[in-house]
Amino acid sequence: MPTRSGCSRSPAVRDYTRRVTDDERWEPGMPALDRQAVRPTTLPPSLQGLPPRSVPEVAPTPLQKHFILLSVPVLFAGAIAITALNLGARLGDPLIKVCVLIAAPLLVITTADAILRIWRSAWAWMPVDRGKAWFRLAWVAVSLIGLAALIGAGVIVLLA
Repeated sequence: MPTRSGCSRSPAVRDYTRRVTDDERWEPGMPALDRQAVRPTTLPPSLQGLPPRSVPEVAPTPLQKHFILLSVPVLFAGAIAITALNLGARLGDPLIKVCVLIAAPLLVITTADAILRIWRSAWAWMPVDRGKAWFRLAWVAVSLIGLAALIGAGVIVLLA
């Protein structure tokens, strides 16, 4: 297939960005990169015999692509609310309530997405290293408590 410069491309180059992929992170126009085969690696003697340091992620969480975009409004609304409180505003003031109305639902769904990721990580670690898996399950419990506190605080502000 001739290009603008008159050169022809090989089929491999021409089809490089046109392949369909099952990776949820892929979007149209992105190059489709081939995954390298998992090869046994030769570890240095100091690391041989130790448990693995990581376990591959099986599937992305539903909001993984949007995590940053959902977190930015939370950051700004939180900064505005905290600044207003430091300048003397009360919890019942409309500015604080608007900030909570904007930030709290976004923070709840991003936190729930993060808890899902920790949960999946715990079960991925279970056959490899039970200690690391139980540590992650403890973080799930702590995160659920934090999520409940977040919801409770939001309700308190909205009812103030």
